Amino acid sequence: MDSLITAAARALAAGDPLGALNRVALRDDASALALRGIAMAQLGDLARAKTLLRSAARAFGPREAMAGARCVVAEAEIALVSRDLTWPAKSLDAARATLEAHGDRVNAAYARTLEVRRLLLIGRLDEAERMIAGHDGTPLPPASRVTHELALAGIAIRRLRTKEARAALASAEQAAREAGIPALAAEVESATRVVNTPAARLIAQDGERPLLLEEIETLMSSGALVIDACRHVARRAEVTVSLATRPVLFELLRALGEAWPGDVARGTLVARAFRGKQADESHRARLRVEVGRLRAELRTLAEVRATERGFALMPLGTNEAVVLAPPVEEKHAAVLAFLADGESWSSSALSIALGASPRSVQRALEQLAAEGKVQPLGRGRSRRWMTPPVPGFPTTLLLPAPLPGG
Repeated sequence: MDSLITAAARALAAGDPLGALNRVALRDDASALALRGIAMAQLGDLARAKTLLRSAARAFGPREAMAGARCVVAEAEIALVSRDLTWPAKSLDAARATLEAHGDRVNAAYARTLEVRRLLLIGRLDEAERMIAGHDGTPLPPASRVTHELALAGIAIRRLRTKEARAALASAEQAAREAGIPALAAEVESATRVVNTPAARLIAQDGERPLLLEEIETLMSSGALVIDACRHVARRAEVTVSLATRPVLFELLRALGEAWPGDVARGTLVARAFRGKQADESHRARLRVEVGRLRAELRTLAEVRATERGFALMPLGTNEAVVLAPPVEEKHAAVLAFLADGESWSSSALSIALGASPRSVQRALEQLAAEGKVQPLGRGRSRRWMTPPVPGFPTTLLLPAPLPGG
């Protein structure tokens, strides 16, 4: 490797893309193309960066498999940053295997971290946790250690292990200082800000208030019956009943939880669960059926008793029932939560991350755009959507995910 390539690589490692380009901007050999691609990525021109890295991988060819694998890893990082969730994950896995086979453990570890972060974005938490388990980030260089610790923090946050999350963020902050790269420091600061932002609202007998992550963790282990409107489950300690596929039953349960220890009139329950304006006899008959189904689902957690004017929730084995609601509730809150990370998303990527149909996501985006809450960028296949972060709104680190034991 010649001196200009070495100097450009060192400039990139120090977060100086312009310095790297000054040395290799006019060269088109494989190494120079790869460095130019990484430099353009650091400068934000992701489309040009992707083109350069693909050209570099072709130029390296099969004889330089390790260098080609590094280009694939760099392209995978660009795909992650640009929220291109359709990028082939198998290519990254193959590149990681190649790097491990050639003894490049640092870049192989970085490739693994990218895989973990992608799995976190699409909600495959168990897979992400298995992939990173047993891998120590301490031997990694500072820049790679930052991303490793951020991945650990993301998992810990979703698992409601707050102490672990804060410890990982503290390690990431230390590594970012050692790396001396402003962009990494900003990423760590953003993740830390998420942990210090209210992640839910508590609706209880004494009123409503926002909750931080630590408070949610304490609540979940308190023994209270928690009606979780973020995940559509009812939970007490380690016992969880999911109503994620039973929206009518969950709406009835939430109404009863918000009124606890009082009861809820039949007409109110009809209006909330069936969107009916008046409780006629057909609505009352359906309400009796749905309450019977709710009783069956909740048999290990609570009873639903009839009262003179309606129904009341009676928790089993506890003296308290509370409702845990999202910090912001509106029709397309989940879409806004993803866009609140400040990155630009394609509708197809949002569809994958949300587990929803592309057409449903497109309709949601169009409605949010008409309301001025999101903004489209580009046209056709290149169109992306973004919005500035909403104050007090959790980013993707706090999106609904399975609870421990759930």
